[in-house]
Amino acid sequence: MSQNQNPPADTSKDVTVAPEAGTAVGPADRFADPGIPEHKHRLTDTDPRAAKRAERTVTLLFVLSILGTIGSIVAYVMVPPDGTTSGVRLSTLLIGLGLAVSLLGIGVAGIHWAKALMGDREMVQERHPLASSDEVRADAVKDLTDGLEDSGVVGRRGVLKGAFFGALALFPLAIAVPLIGSVGGDWNISKFKHTMWKQGTRLAIDPSGRPIKASDVTVGSVFHVVPETTEEFRETHEWITEKSKAVVLMVRLNPEDLRTDQSPEGATWSHEGIVAYSKICTHVGCPVALYEQQTHHLLCPCHQSTFDIADSAKVVFGPANRRLPQLPITVDDEGYLIAQDDFAEPIGPSFWERLK
Repeated sequence: MSQNQNPPADTSKDVTVAPEAGTAVGPADRFADPGIPEHKHRLTDTDPRAAKRAERTVTLLFVLSILGTIGSIVAYVMVPPDGTTSGVRLSTLLIGLGLAVSLLGIGVAGIHWAKALMGDREMVQERHPLASSDEVRADAVKDLTDGLEDSGVVGRRGVLKGAFFGALALFPLAIAVPLIGSVGGDWNISKFKHTMWKQGTRLAIDPSGRPIKASDVTVGSVFHVVPETTEEFRETHEWITEKSKAVVLMVRLNPEDLRTDQSPEGATWSHEGIVAYSKICTHVGCPVALYEQQTHHLLCPCHQSTFDIADSAKVVFGPANRRLPQLPITVDDEGYLIAQDDFAEPIGPSFWERLK
């Protein structure tokens, strides 16, 4: 007769042993530790000639980085931006190529150095408590020392080390020299309080440079204005700098709408309702160029500062804390609009230390 037998126990399941007091409970290891695979030596580990070739390659890459840094500095000095589109494009291209070669040389040299010359031994570190013992700390210092020796920073490979430190030391010059050179040698900040406008300078349309007659300005019309100058001067880099300070927005109002005129001792700074104000916002310097004809308000598009040009361009809304400087104007014998003088106060953003 057959007898009922219990099915054999499933031995494939993990067996958890009752833990001792104070120990953590965890599943048994499902797989055996395969250990560290057999170490495969690199060609540079076994062939001194290959190691020497790799060292020369890394050195040449660092030298290439040095040449790129020097090239970018030479490009900045020899091909400065002259204010024209083509000049700025050429200067930027040459400086950018020098920086690219400098950074690429350092990056590729570092990778090749690590892969071909630095230590390639497998290292095993057993888990340990977070609080390291004195012996572990000593081992860490020893590992760092061994790593420095393997990399060649300490001891051998003097030429490679010189190229490495030379490339790293020279690269910041590619950024520092243009920055310092752009500061320039002129530290006379008082000139920033004045513009090109002076007595008798004609008002001209931007960008054509055509002078404006008062008879050409109708009520409600808006003109973007710059000082009249020669065609040759408008091609220079200095013109770009001076224009950025001297730009003006000119509007003609009905004379009865002009409530006040920002003028000292009763002198008028407008002409038959024509007023001209600095186009540079007194908040952070954005161009104030949005004119509302019905309200006579000028609006800055950046932060919505609003100025009333019928009332000396006083601030009526927004973060700006002072009015737009007014350009005093009149007409000459030929009927052209001209400046009576420069702005009476500095143009541009206000700050706590600004003196009028």
